[in-house]
Amino acid sequence: MTASYAPGIPPAPVVIDHDSDPVQSDTPLAAPLALAAAWLPGPGEDRMLMTVSTVGVDGVPDARTTMLSDYDGERFFFHTDANSRKVAELSANPGVALTILWPGFTRQLVVQGTAQRSSREESDAAYRRRSPYLQQLAWQNTAEFAQLPLDERRARWAEFLRAHGGADEPAFTPPEAWAGFAVTPHRLVFWVSNPDAASRRIAYARTGDGWSLTALPG
Repeated sequence: MTASYAPGIPPAPVVIDHDSDPVQSDTPLAAPLALAAAWLPGPGEDRMLMTVSTVGVDGVPDARTTMLSDYDGERFFFHTDANSRKVAELSANPGVALTILWPGFTRQLVVQGTAQRSSREESDAAYRRRSPYLQQLAWQNTAEFAQLPLDERRARWAEFLRAHGGADEPAFTPPEAWAGFAVTPHRLVFWVSNPDAASRRIAYARTGDGWSLTALPG
């Protein structure tokens, strides 16, 4: 799956046919990974933001928003700074939850699973697909940079951009600390709004080589 990874206008809310929608209808799909693929952006479409929830090293839940870099039909990918707090948390406990909410509160997908570091080849390829702004951000979005006064942050940002080809044709390579994670799900919960009845969720739990299915209140 490839995409521009450029900031853009948020997609319009999804229009749902509740008679045929697999979450609201009487015939839910038996294959949650295929349903996730049908919901998520395809090649050439802007990536979605999601909330990544981890268990802090102090045992307290932690969460932050990041980009869903990719979905390969089996695993959900995101990328971050290897020196970040969430990487330390994942090193101590690889359990993670991903929450993806569609515009207009039309759909939500919650993924619970286990995160593992992806290969350097995969993470470098994901970096190359990102917009120049996000590529530069991977270099300068550090704790040290965040402590600087605004004027100095602006000056260092502009200086870094000039040193890498300028705004017209910037040339960035992935920083050494750039890291990718692949989340293998063991539970997926799909929610769809319904203005004509109580909304509901369909939860899928991995059972060996298959999935069990449960309808839950919305």
